[in-house]
Amino acid sequence: MARYTGPKSKIARKFGEAIFGDDKAFEKKNYPPGQHGNNRRRGKKSEYAIQLMEKQKAKYTYGILERQFRNLFAKANRSKGVTGEVLLQLCEARLDNVVYRMGIANSRRAARQLVSHRHITVNGEVVNIPSFSLKAGDVVGVREKSKSLQAIQDALAANSSVYEWITWNTEKKEGTFVSIPERIQIPENIKEQLIVELYSK
Repeated sequence: MARYTGPKSKIARKFGEAIFGDDKAFEKKNYPPGQHGNNRRRGKKSEYAIQLMEKQKAKYTYGILERQFRNLFAKANRSKGVTGEVLLQLCEARLDNVVYRMGIANSRRAARQLVSHRHITVNGEVVNIPSFSLKAGDVVGVREKSKSLQAIQDALAANSSVYEWITWNTEKKEGTFVSIPERIQIPENIKEQLIVELYSK
């Protein structure tokens, strides 16, 4: 199972924002990594570089590798809606992302691990594929045996996020993916149009 496991703060510094959530190291060094990171005299970025940066940011944010991301784009491109918006909606509908949004895990990386280790169910069935695509009305829950896991309890206790397209039942430890979110509801700071332009070359 391939995924990025390197230093998160370095990546956050590269993009100039804490894309992996709260990050003390990023707050201390809010400039690009490397020995010239603090030297602001850098040349103007080309159009391609800006587009590529936006694509990399989206990939790291959602924890998706290049081939998977390209496949998602191809799927979005074939759909009827606005390609960029559909691309983000497909990313949001991934099981690992919804587990993170529901607060069952405190990061997408942790959510991916919970799914892979068979702690999560979809409509009552255990699903261990992080990229599993949810449909409106699907019920995502914590497996009965896993409800007492300390990591899950801690994450739920610390979670204060509320999203309009997700409902959560604390007693049952399960939530419903009510609908595909509109672009305006997705809080990620991603300029999806730049990604579309990059892949359209």
